[in-house]
Amino acid sequence: MSGIRETSWRIFASELNSASYEIKAEEEMKPSYQVSRLGAMINRVLIAGVLTEKENIGSDEEPMWRGRIMDPTGGMFFINVGRYQPEAAATMADIDIPCNVAVIGRVKSYTNEEDRTWISVRPDKVVQIDEVTLNEWLLDTAASTWKRLVEMKKAAYIEDKSVDGLISAGLGHLTAKGVSIALEQYGMPESATYFKSIQTALRALLPDKNVDFGLPEDLADAPEEIELEPRSGNTPAAAGGSSEDKEEIILQLLEELDTEGKGAPRDELEDQAASKGISAMELEEISNSLMDKGLVYEPNLRYLKRI
Repeated sequence: MSGIRETSWRIFASELNSASYEIKAEEEMKPSYQVSRLGAMINRVLIAGVLTEKENIGSDEEPMWRGRIMDPTGGMFFINVGRYQPEAAATMADIDIPCNVAVIGRVKSYTNEEDRTWISVRPDKVVQIDEVTLNEWLLDTAASTWKRLVEMKKAAYIEDKSVDGLISAGLGHLTAKGVSIALEQYGMPESATYFKSIQTALRALLPDKNVDFGLPEDLADAPEEIELEPRSGNTPAAAGGSSEDKEEIILQLLEELDTEGKGAPRDELEDQAASKGISAMELEEISNSLMDKGLVYEPNLRYLKRI
């Protein structure tokens, strides 16, 4: 179906920047993917952080913006905005740095003669956000990273690591494909790096809770692998109701809240979902699942629409 966008991955800079393997599109107008070391098949992302630098490397008549965004865990995203992203270019021209921003856009990669790959994001939209929205992204991204860690650890215990083998063991099709490719291209990831990002995120969100995963402050002293018991669920979720039931609830809410034909506002969707016992974290997981199934898409940064 034309016009349907790829899932916008919530991902920390540390995972995105190490996604050096690319699956190139075999046909025109088909998506290409950067495969992360945790098995995310990335075409589009929703990233957030502090825009620390911006530079117009074009001209006043035809600006081309470069920017650096520091995510709350300390990693850096790199963005490039050209003439084919007029809305994002207009925002970059007007925005004052430093400030909190969210960016939704496509991932691009460049590999130099020394076989080093650089990852950047070509934004469809750049939006200035408040601290609350940044913290929402931080929580969502920590949960998504944890989910991918669990799936990768589960795959480590599966003898047949082919796509079919991983599907037979209970992984979804897209997850199985991404994990299988990641294991073939990179091997098992050094999980300490991703635990460190999650720990840093939780420390920022819960400054009074003394979040400590037992990791050394200098990751050079950390073990490459950290034991993580595989579990049937991906992240802690509220009890009650099957995932299929909750997906049906969200699909119904999307229809009810789409009063103007442009999708359901995410804040209203979160409020209505919460009233039915579905947390914001669960809603994010359900939304991603529905996008994976081709049932919903994101027409805008803060909207979700049923197909």
